[in-house]
Amino acid sequence: MLKINRISARIAGITVLRRIETDFEAGALLAVVGRNGAGKTTLLRAIMGLLPLQEGSIHFAGQDLASVPAHGRAALGIGYAPEDRVMFPTLSVEENLRLPCDVLGLSRPEIDRRLQKAVEVVPQLKEMLPRSGAALSGGQGKIAALGRALMAGTRLVLLDEPFQGLAPVLATQYGESLRRLREIDSQVCVVVTESNRSLLRDLPDATLMLERGELAANGEQALAH
Repeated sequence: MLKINRISARIAGITVLRRIETDFEAGALLAVVGRNGAGKTTLLRAIMGLLPLQEGSIHFAGQDLASVPAHGRAALGIGYAPEDRVMFPTLSVEENLRLPCDVLGLSRPEIDRRLQKAVEVVPQLKEMLPRSGAALSGGQGKIAALGRALMAGTRLVLLDEPFQGLAPVLATQYGESLRRLREIDSQVCVVVTESNRSLLRDLPDATLMLERGELAANGEQALAH
């Protein structure tokens, strides 16, 4: 589904990713694990087109993403929940969730269908929908950000450090939602980054290890299996 071919990327003149090469398959739940500064967030941002590649290429469903601007990647079915989980404070949670689909110009019935699916995957969203985006706790914001990523991410969902800072109860609920997503939609690929591998428990099918922007040998082997 997503093929990453020897990509390198820099931030402020410093090389953060070094010739990363791997494939993400449809239906997989994959973890990208590494210390802070290892390049996890940069990898997701590169996939989303939020920073340029110095070399290499990224293909999604056979299409070279170099030809797709950042604002056009959601239209391919890619959803992204950044670590800062920004919610528009003047909008309700439901409006925040609908917004990506409104921007894509989807029909009202299609947006309603996607919202229903998001609530089915993340039941905690139901009582949050009428709340203001400004009224959510940090943990609730991460739950809402997952829902918003699901609204656009019909084929690929990228989640940056979703378990960091979550209370144990919310972390359990978040993990249950990811399992539920796989039961409801067996073809969607989910990629989760984390600094603390233990927070992921037994969720991932495979783990990709990043060390100083490079793919660690044991991580590459784990992903291949």
